[in-house]
Amino acid sequence: MTLLELSTEYREHARQLDLRICQLQRDWEESMDERERCLLGERIRMLSTMLREARELAVLCERYYERGYRRNAKYTL
Repeated sequence: MTLLELSTEYREHARQLDLRICQLQRDWEESMDERERCLLGERIRMLSTMLREARELAVLCERYYERGYRRNAKYTL
């Protein structure tokens, strides 16, 4: 698998995460139970972090071999 193919996988994963976050946000808005809203909010925050990282990794994989591309220091050794 090439880095470009891997970036496509990360993009698909990010799309699925985004859809799930939207579903959970609708559930959060409709919920009247404070405990459930708290749990949904925590889940949304966790998935949002995963979404951001999936998008960052997709960009990193897409542009890895481009000259002059400044890589995110978070993902370099």
